[in-house]
Amino acid sequence: MKICITSQERILEAEIDPRFGRCRYFIFYDTETGEKEVVENTWREAVQGAGVQAAQFVASKGVQVLVTGGKLGPKAERIISLANIKIIEVQGKVIDGINQVKNLR
Repeated sequence: MKICITSQERILEAEIDPRFGRCRYFIFYDTETGEKEVVENTWREAVQGAGVQAAQFVASKGVQVLVTGGKLGPKAERIISLANIKIIEVQGKVIDGINQVKNLR
């Protein structure tokens, strides 16, 4: 399963970012292969629409679960929901979020 985690740093031991549209990094992780891709969130400095642009990007990556530390804005949440991506709020480290998703199966 491919998941996306909002992160404050580029590593799995980093804290999950409580912001979605303005998080520093997106970490894409495949629970089957352990493959990871880190992408800097270029929309975090946008004057407006950061959440919408970030949601469209995450949806385009084919993820099934989004792990973030807080609520999404209503427009971003709608995009994620329409893409059939499950949203999970988790506090702690990125690796904790990954493990929580693995335990859902």
